[in-house]
Formats: sequence, C-alpha cells, structure tokens
Amino acid sequence: MANSLYDFGMIGLGVMGRNLLLNMADHGFSVIGFDKDAAKNSALEAAATPGTTVKGVAELATMVQLLERPRKLMMLVPAGQPVDDVIASLLPLLEQGDVVIDGGNSHYTDTLRRVKQLREKGIHFMGIGVSGGEQGARTGPSIMPGGDLDAYAKVQPMLEAISAKVKGTPCVAYLGKEGAGHYVKMVHNGIEYAIMQLISESYTLLQKGAGLNNDQLHEVFKSWNQGALQSFLVEITADIFLQNDDKSDKRLVDVISDKAGSKGTGKWTSQDAMELPVAVPVIDTAVAMRTLSGYKEQRLEAEAIYKAPENTIHADTEMWIKQVHDALYFATILSYAQGLAMLREASSDLKMEIPLPEVVKVWRGGCIIRSSLLEIFTQAYQKNADLANILLDEGVAYLVQSVESNTRSVIAQAASAGIPVGGFMSALSYFDAFRTGRMATNLIQAQRDYFGAHTYQRIDMPGTFHTEWQQH
Repeated sequence: MANSLYDFGMIGLGVMGRNLLLNMADHGFSVIGFDKDAAKNSALEAAATPGTTVKGVAELATMVQLLERPRKLMMLVPAGQPVDDVIASLLPLLEQGDVVIDGGNSHYTDTLRRVKQLREKGIHFMGIGVSGGEQGARTGPSIMPGGDLDAYAKVQPMLEAISAKVKGTPCVAYLGKEGAGHYVKMVHNGIEYAIMQLISESYTLLQKGAGLNNDQLHEVFKSWNQGALQSFLVEITADIFLQNDDKSDKRLVDVISDKAGSKGTGKWTSQDAMELPVAVPVIDTAVAMRTLSGYKEQRLEAEAIYKAPENTIHADTEMWIKQVHDALYFATILSYAQGLAMLREASSDLKMEIPLPEVVKVWRGGCIIRSSLLEIFTQAYQKNADLANILLDEGVAYLVQSVESNTRSVIAQAASAGIPVGGFMSALSYFDAFRTGRMATNLIQAQRDYFGAHTYQRIDMPGTFHTEWQQH
C-alpha cells in the first residue's frame, strides 16, 4: 500500500513548491513533499484542501520510499549548486526508470549536463520551466517541459491537469529535446524583461511627459488592458498605481527605490543570443537599463552636471496617451519577435527541436508574459509553422504598420525632451534594420578587410575576396 500511496513528490517546499503540490492534490493526485524545515512540512499539510492526500516529510529517503514506481518527483530549489547537491543525495535512492524534474530557473547548459549524467544511470531527467508566480502555481501555471519524450509521457496527465487553460486547452506541451524546457523559460524571462522595461518607459512618458498622476495612470493602464494591449503585465501595472503605502501618506510606487534587481535570466538570454548569434536588442537594452539603475549615486551626480531638456511633452494629452499606447504595442510585438526568432535559431543550432506553435500556445495563459498578442501569433504559426520571424506574417505586419507612425513620433519627442526610452529606440532600430534590404554593413566589411585582411564577399560574383587597400 505504502509504495503506491503517492503519485508525485516535491523537493523544496517554498511558496512555489508547496503551491504546485497543493494544485496537484486538488486535481486528485496523491502528493508528498520533502523539506528539511519542519515548519514548511506542517504548512504544506495545513494548507491542503480537505479530502485531498497531502503529506510533508523531513527525510528525503522517506519521501522516495513512499512514491509509486516509476517514481516521479520534482526539485524546486535555487539554481546552480543546490540542484547538483539534491541530485547527489537522490541518486543512491532511485532506480532505473524513475523521473526527476528540475522545475527551477536553471541555465539550460546545466540541464544538458544533468540529462546526460542521469541518462547514464537509467534515470530520466527533465528541465521544466514554470511561470505564473505563487498564484499561478496554485491555480494554474504555464508549464514548459523539455527533455526525454518517454519521461514526459509519464508526467503529461498530471502537468496538463494542473496547468492554466485557455479555451479548454492546457498551457503545457512538450517543447523539445534535452534542455529545451529551460531554454524556452529563459527566453520567456528575457521577453518579460523587455516588456517590463517598455512599460516603465511608457510610465515615464505619461508621468514626466504629460504630468499624469497615479489615479490617471491607473485609468490609462486599466483602459489599455481592455484593448489590444491586454496582458498580465499591463493589468498589474494598473493595480500598482492605486496601492497606498502603509508607512506614509503616499502611493507605494512613489516611495519604491529606482534601483531594480534581477535574478540573471534576462542576462542569460542576452548572452546566449550573442552566442547563436541572434539579435535581441530590446532584451539587451532592458538588461542594460536594470544595470544602469544600480548606478544611483553616479546618476545623481550626472544629473547635477548635465542640464537635461525640459521633460514636458508639448502635445494634446489624449493624443499623447494614444501615441504612447501605439509605441508600447509596436515595441511589445518586436520583443516577442526577437525572443521567438532566438528560439527558432536555438532549436536548429542546438538540435532541441522546439515547436514554436506550441510555445506561443503554452504562453497564452498562466505565465507572466501572457497577452492577447499570443492569440495573433498562434494564428500566424497555424498558417506557417516554420515562420522565420513573426514580423514576416502578413497579419502581424499589418498591426506593426498601423502603429509605426505614432511610435516614431513618441521616440522623436522623447529624445527632444531628454526622456530615456532605450527600449523603444532599440525596438525601432531593429525594425528599421530588419526591413532594410541593403544595410550599410558593406562598409564594415571593407573596413575589416582594410585593417585585418578579413576578406569580403561581392554582390556581383561568388567567392571570397581580399584587396590590398591603398592609402589616399
């Protein structure tokens, strides 16, 4: 009886681990969790819905013994060495055919190494991205599994049951071989960085540029969330402006420091894009701006030295709000386009076989970057599953062109007013370069050959050429 009692095990009963287990239990699965902290084991059992089968234990061996074979268990521990430490503790306790899942934000290269390490011992290892925060984990996250297809088949019913649903379709699908799950989650987080940066720039343009107060900002973002910009991040932004501070008489957003933190997944996206290489300049800019936000003392010193232009935008307020809306829509599409292009290239280059139509379906619900745009991208991939870049779809092109003019206007006015909008600028620069049939990089090729004999290709004949350049 004991050996078949529990369907699934969880190592690490922090908020995410606990909520995922409770979600599974609510869907009829018997679950057991392990944490060295006895209080977390008690909290797990206390939070269980009456009538569900939920147990917390303080010994890893006890949990493993109480799992039905082949065992199915997940780790939700900090990325890096802690994951390797847990695997080392698990290996003596496991048998061939067991399935071990890393549900944290591990770098995909670590996942590749672990897949190989456990495969040699006959144990299935999967890297699974989970997005949606603590609320999503409890009520329905977006789940991004990659790795062994046989292992996925063993956990698929459970993952489909607990995931978010859009129009009845679970927001989970097999997303490719080896480290694909963590790779997709990494790029998801890169896009998240980009969109958050763009929303913060919109906030600056409306607050500093047009003088909107927090109540007005709430109304603007609330109305945006009811239209083409409908998304989780726009929705929570509207809420943020109304939150009162419990330590002063101000709104909370006004007393929060402008030094932004990060956990590294955005940086990984930037770094890995350069390795491929794929251009993701909006994500790059978002990462750079978070870094720049940390230079608070230098920024205050520079503010005193460099007198910026007046931050005010001289435009009709309603017209300005509409233009900023359109710029945000434009740049958000470009952020997704860059992330999806990166996934396509990685799928091929790293032989992970990532199905982009499934990726955008999985992102439609439960995750941080869920938005109505993903329905449009789903339709684009239904027409052409091998679309090289989402910008090449006619439907997406129509949307981009419809807001292009207002985007240019916003960026021009922001530049004149001295308002930093690096995310918007990098989105527009990428777009302009992407739609340019002949770029000025022929000059760069000439320069490289001049100073380093790096050779070049010609447009009028095949082959590789080098010239002995003359000094004039």
